[in-house]
Amino acid sequence: MIQLEVWGPYALFSRPELKVERVSYDLPTPSAARGMVEAIYYHPGLRWKIDAIHLLAPIRFVSVRRNEITGKISARSARAAAQGSGQPLYQAASQEIVQRASLLLRDVHYVIEAHFEMTDQAAPSDNPGKFQDIVTRRMERGQCFHTPYFGCREFPAAFRRWPGGPIPAIDETRDLGLMLYDFDYTDPQNITPTYFRAKLERGVLHTRDCEVFR
Repeated sequence: MIQLEVWGPYALFSRPELKVERVSYDLPTPSAARGMVEAIYYHPGLRWKIDAIHLLAPIRFVSVRRNEITGKISARSARAAAQGSGQPLYQAASQEIVQRASLLLRDVHYVIEAHFEMTDQAAPSDNPGKFQDIVTRRMERGQCFHTPYFGCREFPAAFRRWPGGPIPAIDETRDLGLMLYDFDYTDPQNITPTYFRAKLERGVLHTRDCEVFR
């Protein structure tokens, strides 16, 4: 098991039911927390599972306006350009820019508890002790494959290994309703989102043995 402390000035864990103007969940989703852990250490021989998310700062929102673009380059256009179609492959942000409001979290601070399970892609020399030593060392040294972020890449997360001892989660309990849990990749042609009933209990969101809905 690992305990990863993360913090930053802003976070945006977008609710999928709100398409145009983004609104954040109150806490990180398990998939967002997994993404932060995988940014520090990912290996095909292991699969990360999020056990709990500890809330160390009050939940506070702030509304901001952000510049976005209305479209993106399609895979078909990229494939055609790579095959020599002569079609220009670029996107003029100045022609597609649009301002949209976003409801962000501000001054966020969490401790993520996670464990990993070995997969069938592990090499014969791989073992849980080896992976545990590697990820612990990377957390202590501040190493990562890419900068972990809070939902969107423009909101980077500072991180460190939790130094140990009791985690001072804030004393708050509330029902957070249905929250995105993760995506089911069993069928690559039909990737399905899954949800769970999220409840903050004395500052801790438990995600290990929760009931998942599809």
